[in-house]
Amino acid sequence: MEKVVFACVHSAGRSQMAAALFNQLADPARVHGLSAGTQPAERVHPIVVEAMQEIGLDLSKNQPQKLTDELARGASLLVTMGCGDDCPFVPGLARNDWPLDDPKERSIAELRLIRDDIRARVLSLVNSHGWSRQ
Repeated sequence: MEKVVFACVHSAGRSQMAAALFNQLADPARVHGLSAGTQPAERVHPIVVEAMQEIGLDLSKNQPQKLTDELARGASLLVTMGCGDDCPFVPGLARNDWPLDDPKERSIAELRLIRDDIRARVLSLVNSHGWSRQ
């Protein structure tokens, strides 16, 4: 099974949305996405939980986790999320960077736009790698 790691600094917003959307859209028998951060927050941003609940995805029990060598081991791709110089680097792992606004302290309307942008990027990623559900 392939693994895709979605990473940002705090693993409390963008990467959480991306991993949840990825796991919704990708074939679970072939690939799995997870969220991680270099400096994980204590919890997922409440407004992110709210925006994702609007589309039927519950992140309320998700726990941000630290991006470690062990967690990244065996991954086929690292997708970083607009975190600039703080983006994690994992030697030997293919990396895409998605320049996305940080959802922290955004309005729900702004967060919906970020969420929908992430969904479009995830869908493109899934389709381009042949990971779509059959």
